[in-house]
Amino acid sequence: MAFVSERRVDFPMVDLAKIVYYPRFWDLAHRFYEESWEFSCGLHYNEILSEKKIAFPLVHSEAKFMHPISYGDTVRCSITVSDIGKTSISWHYEFRNQSGVLCWTADQITVCTHMEEIDKKIPVPEWIRQGLAKLL
Repeated sequence: MAFVSERRVDFPMVDLAKIVYYPRFWDLAHRFYEESWEFSCGLHYNEILSEKKIAFPLVHSEAKFMHPISYGDTVRCSITVSDIGKTSISWHYEFRNQSGVLCWTADQITVCTHMEEIDKKIPVPEWIRQGLAKLL
């Protein structure tokens, strides 16, 4: 089952053509990503970072832009997990506008690390595996 959320495109997100400025797609994706943790694992992402001391740095991202998203549009994001490896998680994002038109997709990979040793991978904890299984 996918995590689904939406938000309106505000003025600071657009360029002079009044469409979402392309780096903002990753910002939006990360905002939806943070929301997805409450749905999947029952914790706010800040709790995972600050209390559990677990981080998920992005190590790979590829995206396709299919249709512009304009100022005032509503972006509907769907996030699924395509794979949970020993130390990594593969995410798939789809952004659609209020008419259901597919506008952007991305496949991203994050690795699991401890906040105090961010440069060393650790195994994905079992409680996270169980939570993220909802998104498979």
